[in-house]
Amino acid sequence: MIAVREADRGPEVLVLQRSAQSPFLPGYVAFPGGATDPDDAVHAARWFGRADEASRACAVRELAEEVGLALTAAGLGPGGDDPFAAIDAAPPAVEQLPRIARWVAPEDVPVRFDARYFAVLAPGGLQPAPDGHEAARAWWARPRDLLEGWAAGRHKLYWPTYFTIRALADRASVEDLLGLRMTTREPEPDEIARLPHSTFWQS
Repeated sequence: MIAVREADRGPEVLVLQRSAQSPFLPGYVAFPGGATDPDDAVHAARWFGRADEASRACAVRELAEEVGLALTAAGLGPGGDDPFAAIDAAPPAVEQLPRIARWVAPEDVPVRFDARYFAVLAPGGLQPAPDGHEAARAWWARPRDLLEGWAAGRHKLYWPTYFTIRALADRASVEDLLGLRMTTREPEPDEIARLPHSTFWQS
C-alpha cells in the first residue's frame, strides 16, 4: 500500500523499515504490505463485495496490522484499538485504492512474488503506529529523499520498491502521484551491474 499525503515540500509517502528478524529482506525500507492469506478473500467479499479483490483486501489488512491505520469509506485514519472493527463498519470502495504497479519476480529469483501496489490518499498529520514486529519503524518521506538515502547507503531498497519510488519522485503533486500507472518490467542487465548488489539480492 502506497499511502500518499501533501506536505510543505511536496508529496510524501508512508514507508517502513522491515524488522531485522524478518526472513525476507530484513532491515529493508518498504511500503506496508505482504503476502495474501486465505482470510483475505473473506475480507474482500465483506469489504468490496468480491472475493477476487483479495489483493486489495491484503493491502488494507497489512496497513492495519503493520502501522495501525484503518482505511474506511471516510478515508485513511488511525486504527485505534480495533482497526478491523472500523473497517468492517464502513468498508472502503475499490476506487479508493487504484492499482499503480504490478511487479512479478523473474523465474531465477530465489523468493518469487507477484506484487500489486495500490495507492491511497492520506490526510496531513496522520501518524503511523508500527507494530514493532514486522515493522521496526515507520515514517513519512518524500520519494526523492528516500532515493538520496538509498544512494548514500542509509536505506536498502529492493528493486520493485526502488523502481516504484524512482517513478514517484518524478511526480510533483499528490494528484499526479495517485494517477501514476506504471508499466512494470524486469531489471535490465546494465542496471543489475550498475546498482548495488542489495537492490537485487537480499543482503
